[in-house]
Amino acid sequence: MSATLGKPFEAALVYATQLHADQKRKGTDIPYVSHLLAVASLVLEAGGDEDEAIAALLHDGPEDQGGLATLAKIRMLFGQRVGDIVEACSDTFEAEKPAWKARKEAYLAHLRDADPSVLLISCADKLHNARAILADFRRHGDGLWERFNGGREDILWYYGELSKIFTARGPAILAVQLAWVVELLHAEAARPAA
Repeated sequence: MSATLGKPFEAALVYATQLHADQKRKGTDIPYVSHLLAVASLVLEAGGDEDEAIAALLHDGPEDQGGLATLAKIRMLFGQRVGDIVEACSDTFEAEKPAWKARKEAYLAHLRDADPSVLLISCADKLHNARAILADFRRHGDGLWERFNGGREDILWYYGELSKIFTARGPAILAVQLAWVVELLHAEAARPAA
């Protein structure tokens, strides 16, 4: 089944671009919107509908750009379903984020009961992030880990746990890709530096 994209998707694309206009991908000069476009693309390619594609574009808005006020605006502009998916894909709405490990453990526990739309967007998000981490590790080596609040071991642990959950719960088409990327990342990170 393919999604029909209309004016709501177009509006979400503009809104996401405005929300994240000054934001870059962690440790890079890459505009953050590139990540949102990639996640929406993965969601659509995996069979997501327009609401899911919109939620993919907006999934980091509240977490990174305004918290609960941004979430309320997303609900007002794009509806309850989109707002609920975005809320469920966020691990905090606080400007001063709680401790990294506790946040990630809570998010993993949440995913074990999340609905299929949340799993779809979250898996697409984590797949794109894992691909970026692997590519940057290949470019920068162990210096890459300094970008993250959780160090090397915590990042590898987190993506390993995510992969287990998505492999068990779906979406299968993205979970297989995530498992492969995570396996490569673990293997390459375990090799001694040249």
